[in-house]
Amino acid sequence: MKLDILAFGAHPDDVEISAGGTLAKQNALGYACGIVDLTRGDLGTRGTPEIRDAEAAAAGRILKVKVRENLGFKDGFFTDDAAHRLEVVKMIRKYRPEIILANAPTDRHPDHGKGGELVKVAAFWAGLRKIETEYDGKMQEPYRPRLVLHYIQFQNLAPDVIVNIGEHIEDKMNAIAAYRSQFYDPNSKEPATVISSKNFTDSIRYRSQDMGRVIGAEHGEGFVTAQDIGINDIMHLTSVR
Repeated sequence: MKLDILAFGAHPDDVEISAGGTLAKQNALGYACGIVDLTRGDLGTRGTPEIRDAEAAAAGRILKVKVRENLGFKDGFFTDDAAHRLEVVKMIRKYRPEIILANAPTDRHPDHGKGGELVKVAAFWAGLRKIETEYDGKMQEPYRPRLVLHYIQFQNLAPDVIVNIGEHIEDKMNAIAAYRSQFYDPNSKEPATVISSKNFTDSIRYRSQDMGRVIGAEHGEGFVTAQDIGINDIMHLTSVR
């Protein structure tokens, strides 16, 4: 299956928190979107990998993504090396997306910046003919996406692009709520974490409101470009205002 957009996340829920509205919107516009999680979130304080698997599947259904895969890298211990890059290359060549969404280039959690760099480099490697990969018993053809965008996570980064997600904010929030083990639940007996607070969940919505404010929309999601963006027609640049 060829996808238009393939979003990678170091952990299940990374994509939903920072790019869930964009995926929901693009799916509604008729584009084919998918998610690949690098790890199962094994080191998470709350829940278990099995719980996270079920939550990720539920969130994917809410966002209506066409595919969701997990590469099973070791949470916290995966590295940006050749072996890990090649696994990401296989996913890129398998789904041949036009656009890749990746973790933030730098963030509070070390896996986020590491995962973002890993995916960015793999996106370039995927286009190199002399890097050979095999998937499901068949040699893969080289393929390089048109664009890599990093979504914004815990730390505030200045966005290069903001997507209007006004009509899809509830899809985003519902997908996040699917991760019941991770986020605010006043009845939970699990240990408290930074992201399990009510303030964190509230901040997702008010950040999207602030992103929307600067483009004249109700809600927005920001992205940082991994490379220069060129257009053939300046009229394709729009403002919501």
